[in-house]
Amino acid sequence: MKRILTIAGSDSGGGAGIQADLKTITVLGGYGMSAITALTAQNTIGVQDVHAVPVDFIKLQMKSVLSDIGADAAKTGMLATPEIVLAVAEEIKQHRIETIVVDPVMVAKSGDSLLSEEARHTIKETLLPLATMVTPNLPEASVLCGFPVEDTDAMQNAAKKIHEMGPRYILIKGGHLTGRAVDLLFDGSSFQSFDAPRLGNRNTHGTGCTYSAALATLLAQGLEVQEAVQEAKSFITRAIATGLEIGSGHGPTNHYAHVLRFKERETVLRNLEAALDRLSEQPLGKLIPEVRSNLGYALSGALDFNEVAAVPGRISQAGPKLIISKNPTFGASQHIAKVILAAMGFDSEMRSAMNIRYSQEMLSACRETGLRVASFDRKEEPKEVKEREGSTLEWGTTRALEGATEIPDVIYDEGEIGKEPMIRVLGRHPMDVVEKIMRIGQP
Repeated sequence: MKRILTIAGSDSGGGAGIQADLKTITVLGGYGMSAITALTAQNTIGVQDVHAVPVDFIKLQMKSVLSDIGADAAKTGMLATPEIVLAVAEEIKQHRIETIVVDPVMVAKSGDSLLSEEARHTIKETLLPLATMVTPNLPEASVLCGFPVEDTDAMQNAAKKIHEMGPRYILIKGGHLTGRAVDLLFDGSSFQSFDAPRLGNRNTHGTGCTYSAALATLLAQGLEVQEAVQEAKSFITRAIATGLEIGSGHGPTNHYAHVLRFKERETVLRNLEAALDRLSEQPLGKLIPEVRSNLGYALSGALDFNEVAAVPGRISQAGPKLIISKNPTFGASQHIAKVILAAMGFDSEMRSAMNIRYSQEMLSACRETGLRVASFDRKEEPKEVKEREGSTLEWGTTRALEGATEIPDVIYDEGEIGKEPMIRVLGRHPMDVVEKIMRIGQP
């Protein structure tokens, strides 16, 4: 088990700082240790006060841990004063920790300043040259490089500027941009982008701490830098997708989501099988389209089609009888997964969907039974989306949801040449979807 030392402030609310770091290190299979640099009186609304830990005691914490237990990697977070920055840098050098991730914490999610101007300068001069990787967000990158960083071109320029300060890798996080959440990795010669869906969940307290702690742990475990960034990106995206509704402000991310996806797999399959059994009892063959149907159900915080269970080979029919010849499994349908994942980007609890035959009769039945209906027009699909294999359903679902005042039960399109028109029924779980389909098929 790899030993990971976090050198950061304490968040009394538990969502960021030392608390977030130790949770992250633990669920990723590392052994977490800490040197606390500051105490904060903090909750989801803001930071009420900060009390810096005496420098000598910070050094003593680090000496105690490193002289006895040692560390395979360390990460730094909130370092409130220049004296603390200098002390931390001194101990890192003295104990020759090879893997260092610097999260240049400067401002809390609430907007409260967590780092003095002089301390910012000291970080650039003494800590960044020791860093394996530094992980600024856009405001932090702006401070470090001295110019506004507000788009991808500026991210590249900032990465080059920060690289001159000494770190081997710069990972600039694009969470403050619009569109997909794109992070940019620079190794001194080339750039690599890592993107994920932009999520609507406001519970993002502690994202920077969690992301950098994941990076430190994964690097210590021997992953190559690019692989570590991809894994850490998935970890934080999943944690945001299932962020916790705690407190009155920005709630914390869900550090347990990484473990939950393994624990939850059997439950998802069991619930999907029960819904399929219920569906197969109904004479609903008239609802099956020419391309056949599928019913899918995603894990909480699912990120790709491999985390969405569906029926291999799809659902077909013989007269009024439905034919479901195989048990559901994960990764069985990219098509229905794209619909579900797009819907989850608007409501993380909207985790199930099934496609059925389109007709005016079916559409009328949807409305008559009180289901909320939305649509998209394939003719409006951008050329670059059409040319990207498998992107239409993601684009169409997103387009329909963007124009809806609330999450609909049904999304349809009228097709185009070579594309069958289709109705897609959404729900929070597969039995929810099946009940809606029964209302449509047997009004």
